[in-house]
Amino acid sequence: MEEAQNKQIIFRDYIEGAPKETDMELKAGTVKLKVPKGSGALLVKNLYLSCDPYMRGRMRDYHGSYIPPFVPGSVIEGFGVSKVLDSDDPNFKTGDLVSGITGWEEYSLIQKTEQLRKIQQEDIPISYYVGLLGMPGFTAYAGFYEVCSPKKGEYVFVSAASGAVGQLVGQLAKLHGCYVVGSAGSSQKVDLLKNKLGFDEAFNYKEEPDLDAALKRYFQQGIDIYFDNVGGPMLDAAFLNMRIHGRIAVCGMVSQHSFSDPEGIRHLYMLVAKRIRMEGFLQSDFLHLFPDFMKHIISHCKQGKIVYIEDMNEGLESAPAAFAGLFSGKNVGKQVICVARQ
Repeated sequence: MEEAQNKQIIFRDYIEGAPKETDMELKAGTVKLKVPKGSGALLVKNLYLSCDPYMRGRMRDYHGSYIPPFVPGSVIEGFGVSKVLDSDDPNFKTGDLVSGITGWEEYSLIQKTEQLRKIQQEDIPISYYVGLLGMPGFTAYAGFYEVCSPKKGEYVFVSAASGAVGQLVGQLAKLHGCYVVGSAGSSQKVDLLKNKLGFDEAFNYKEEPDLDAALKRYFQQGIDIYFDNVGGPMLDAAFLNMRIHGRIAVCGMVSQHSFSDPEGIRHLYMLVAKRIRMEGFLQSDFLHLFPDFMKHIISHCKQGKIVYIEDMNEGLESAPAAFAGLFSGKNVGKQVICVARQ
């Protein structure tokens, strides 16, 4: 049976603190280019891989989360876009493009084919299927419409607003008729938020010694909706600026990924005083809405009402540095690894 070399990114061992490039290593393996008969599996060539902050949680020796940890010494896995090379599953044929969980490697044998989605070509870059039209985009859509329950004219604050999720939340909020302010970690990102993504205002949180004062400056009337991607001091400051019956959608806590002992929240009593509804969520809670999401976002994208910013790294070997860079804000937009262009 024909074999090919298969470069792979291996997870070395469980970590404390923020991920480092050295927590992963590039190795060369081999792969058989035919799927074993009766396995029901697919052999795919990986084209684009997604770097996502939730993957940090899989690098801990912790088994109580919604997704199990990585196994030390094994290939890292995450969302990707792949091309089917061989199939023992009647639902997929050679040449199909699919999105779903795959390995951080050139070729993957995928056993759990039920989690894959076929990509229907829509004159949209196929890398968008790990971003705008993938898990991050759907997280933004479900979180904003279902968890935040927005109304036209409301005041919306988005943290990590130029990231994979935040950039779409802000644009959906604007299309819904809301006033939108985003925070980000550089002047370049602030400029993108205001001049490319259409936010009403944006600020660099690293230049704000007092986050409470910063939010009061941008939200003199208070905040109706806070879409939280960072947790920590920004969440604490948001509590002090919420309006009565405000909503906080807790999507991520990227500011806390570096800490083995996470920071606490001091102003939780504002939940009572302002009658705030605060809810954590996973996009997988809302999968029944996925077809509506695709129709909605593809339509907006084709009409030019939504733009999406990617930070594309070339080559599988660039993946460890790109992933580690998420936690210091090196990426500008959705971090994607291009392994191959079909």
